[in-house]
Amino acid sequence: MTIEPAISVNNLSRQFGDFKAVDRVSFEVNRGEIFGFLGPNGAGKSTTIRMLTGLLLPTSGEGRVGGFDIIRENDRIKQTIGYMSQRFSLYEDLTAEENLTFFGGVYGLPAARLRERLTEVLRLVGLEDRRRQLTRTLALGLKQRLALASAIIHEPAILFLDEATSGVDPISRRNFWDLIYDMARGGVTILVTTHYMEEAEFCDRLVLIYQGRIVAQGTPRELKQEVQETILMVNPEDLDAALSLIKQLPGVAEAAVFGDGLHVAVAEPTEGERRINEVLAAHNIALRRRIERVRPSLEDAFIAVVQRAGET
Repeated sequence: MTIEPAISVNNLSRQFGDFKAVDRVSFEVNRGEIFGFLGPNGAGKSTTIRMLTGLLLPTSGEGRVGGFDIIRENDRIKQTIGYMSQRFSLYEDLTAEENLTFFGGVYGLPAARLRERLTEVLRLVGLEDRRRQLTRTLALGLKQRLALASAIIHEPAILFLDEATSGVDPISRRNFWDLIYDMARGGVTILVTTHYMEEAEFCDRLVLIYQGRIVAQGTPRELKQEVQETILMVNPEDLDAALSLIKQLPGVAEAAVFGDGLHVAVAEPTEGERRINEVLAAHNIALRRRIERVRPSLEDAFIAVVQRAGET
C-alpha cells in the first residue's frame, strides 16, 4: 500500500501584482522527515510556508498537507498542524503555563487532556521550573522553547518552523535541534526554513529556493555533489582586500567568506593556487597558513547552484 506524503506540492505559485513571489514550486515531504527550505531573504520561503499552513491562498498550482487540500480545506489544515515563526507568537504578560493553556484552548483540547499536555510539553522543553514565570522575563532561548511547546501542545503530526532559530545563541540553537530530532524520531514531520547553513546540514532532505523557484533538491550530501569545481581554503590576513582581488582572477568561478577565511571555487586547482599566491604576494597580503583543497560545504553548493540559476 502506498503511503501518502505528509506534504505534497505541485506547480505552486503566488503572485503579488506583477511580482511572482513563488514560481511553480513542486516537492514532497515524507512522513517523519526533517525537510529543509533554504534560500536568501526574499526567495519565497515564507510565502510558501504561508500557503501550506492555510494562511495564504496560492495564485495557481495545488498542494496537500496531512491529506487536506490547501485551497478547499485550508481551515482544517490550520487545526491539525503546528506552526512556529521567528516572531514567537507568545503573550509577554502571561506566564509560561498561561500561554500554553491559552493555545491548548485555541486548539480545543479537553480540560483533562490539556492538564496532561501541560506537564508533558513543559518537561519536553525543559521549562518545568519556569511554568509560573512571566514570559517577558524569560531569556530568548527559553522563549524559543516555550514557543515550540505552544506549537505542539495539541500534538500535531506536522510541524512548520519558519526561521524559528533566528537571533538565538548557538547553544540554544543546538539544544532546540535536539528537541526537533526527538520529535522526528517520534514520527512528527517537520518542515523548517532557515538561512543557517549548519542547520540545513541537520535536515534529511533540502530544497534550495532562489527568486521564487526551486533550483536544487536532495540530501545535504547530494547537494554538495552539485559543486563541479575544486574548493580552495584561503586564509589571508586582509580578508576583504583578498576577496576583492581573488574574485577578479581568471579561472575563479566563485569566492566567498567562509568562517575566518575564504572558499574559492576553481576549475584548475594547481593553476588557481598559483594565481592566488601571486596576486596576494603582489599586494603584500600575507597568508596565515598554506592554501588547502577542501571538500565542498553546503554553502559552496548553494552558491554554485544559485550562480548557475542566475546564468540561465
